[in-house]
Amino acid sequence: MNHTDRAFAGKPRISRRGARMLARWTVLGTLGCLSISLAWNWLAFRDMDATALRQGLLSATVLPIILAGPLFFYLTLKLRELAGANHKLAELASTDDLTKCLNRRALIANVERILEQRDRTAQGALLVIDADHFKQVNDRYGHHQGDLALIRIASIVRSCVRQGDLVGRMGGEEFAVLLEGVGADQAVHIAERIRRAAEATPLRIDGSEHRLTISVGCAAFSGPARFRDLFSLADQRLYDAKRQGRNRVEADGDRGSGTLAGETKKAG
Repeated sequence: MNHTDRAFAGKPRISRRGARMLARWTVLGTLGCLSISLAWNWLAFRDMDATALRQGLLSATVLPIILAGPLFFYLTLKLRELAGANHKLAELASTDDLTKCLNRRALIANVERILEQRDRTAQGALLVIDADHFKQVNDRYGHHQGDLALIRIASIVRSCVRQGDLVGRMGGEEFAVLLEGVGADQAVHIAERIRRAAEATPLRIDGSEHRLTISVGCAAFSGPARFRDLFSLADQRLYDAKRQGRNRVEADGDRGSGTLAGETKKAG
């Protein structure tokens, strides 16, 4: 979903629920104005003859329908458009402009919120992913191709995780993924799936292929956890993966039980 590029392209479409709400407020607002107008005119003309009273009540009925109906429709529509625009602005503020992942600040905020609200016995894992020898891509092919490589990596990561998993760009060529409700072995399996997919998807630059691999650090947890501790641990495992040859997954222990999250995986 390229929501940044299309955030303000054209007028927002109204869903069925939105259309019902728009109609409801238009009708209720018009009826409210109609009731007040009829009550006011009845009080004003009740001591006059029947013809004057009838004309007063008729004008009190027609004018609100003619004026209040369109006015409430317009105001309600504009309020919905404003709410939609505010939502889009919030999306833009939380999205990395290049990769369309969550930016660093938004990812940290969302992960901390999830860790605070989740069941204290729940489990999960944080992955920290970094492109191997990425500086060579920028130096050899230029920053434009480097940007395309980051877009490709972000796409690969999103395609390998589950719907609802949080994917963010921490900065440079480093990404992070929060996997909720997974055990240590499953987290390592997902990390390996991402690594293999990146290895199997070379960059095509100027008609030639450039092999770009990734290294992954994994920190599994159960029970209470903090983002700062998880990220520090996963980043240490990422450093281990780099130090041991890159293009591999290194996993740490479950932070709740102290048991090993999963055996180290190495590229075949």
